[in-house]
Amino acid sequence: MVIKVYARAKINLTLDVLGKRPDGYHQVETVMQSIELHDCLEFTPLEDGVSLTVAGGEVPSGADNLVYRAALLMRKLAGDKKGISIKLNKNIPVAAGLGGGSADAAATLSALNEIWGIHLPARDLLSLGEKLGSDVPFCLLGGTALAGGRGELLESLPPCPRMGLVLVKPSFGVSTASVYRAYDSCPSGKRPGTVAMIKAIGERDIDCIVQNLANVLEIATISMHPEIAGIKKRLLEAGALGVLMSGSGPTVFGVTADLEAARAVADRYPNCGERVLATETFNPERS
Repeated sequence: MVIKVYARAKINLTLDVLGKRPDGYHQVETVMQSIELHDCLEFTPLEDGVSLTVAGGEVPSGADNLVYRAALLMRKLAGDKKGISIKLNKNIPVAAGLGGGSADAAATLSALNEIWGIHLPARDLLSLGEKLGSDVPFCLLGGTALAGGRGELLESLPPCPRMGLVLVKPSFGVSTASVYRAYDSCPSGKRPGTVAMIKAIGERDIDCIVQNLANVLEIATISMHPEIAGIKKRLLEAGALGVLMSGSGPTVFGVTADLEAARAVADRYPNCGERVLATETFNPERS
C-alpha cells in the first residue's frame, strides 16, 4: 500500500525583521501563504527501518534531509519496530526561499502521525516541527498566517483571495544565514505594513495586497545577487501586478489576477536562464 501526500510551497507576502534575539536568531514578523506548487511524497510501510529516495532536485537522501530526520523523530514516538519507505518527488526549487524542505518535513510528520497511529494533537506536531526548522510549523498549518518569533509563533488569518503567481527562480541558490548576515550590515529597505496587509487579505482586495508587498531581506540578497532586481523589473514589464522576493530568496514571485493571467505573464517573461513556473495561492479547507 502506497500513501501519497502533497507538500506545498510557501511565499512571504510580507517579511519584517524586528531585531536579534539572545539566542542569535532574528525576530521576524511575516505574513505567509501556501501555494499550489508542491512536492509529492510516497509512503510505503516496512517491517523495520527508514528508507528515503529522492527523484528530482539536488537534495541528499540521508540524515541531512529534513524528511529523514522527521521520520526518525516520529519513529521514536511510534516505537523502534516501525518502518517506512519514503520516495520524495521534488518539484519545488531547492534553496529558493519557498520552504520546500520544510514543506516536505511537515508532510512527513503529518503522514506518519496517521500511518503509524500515533495521533499526536496538532500542537504537539507543531512543537516537533519547530525542532526541524522555523518554517515547518507554518507548513503544518498551511493556508494564510501571521508568523512571529523565529517563524514558529503562528496566528491563522482569513484565507487570502485566490491569486495567480509567476515564480522565477535564478540558477543559483542562497544561504539563509548569509542573507541575515548581509542584512545586519545593510540599511533596511521598505518595511512592511503588516496590519495593512492583514486588512487587505481580510477584504480580499488584490490591489491592496499588491500595494503592501514588502520584504526587508530583499536589499540584503540583492546586494549579493543584483540579478534579482532585474528579475523584478522584467516580471513587471511582462504584466505582473506586483513583485516580491520570497523569504531570503532568491525566488521572485509576480502576482496576477488568476492562474490564466499567471501563465500569460510566464509566457511573456524574457527568460534569462531562470526556472519560471506559473501557479496560484492555496488555502486548505478548515473543519
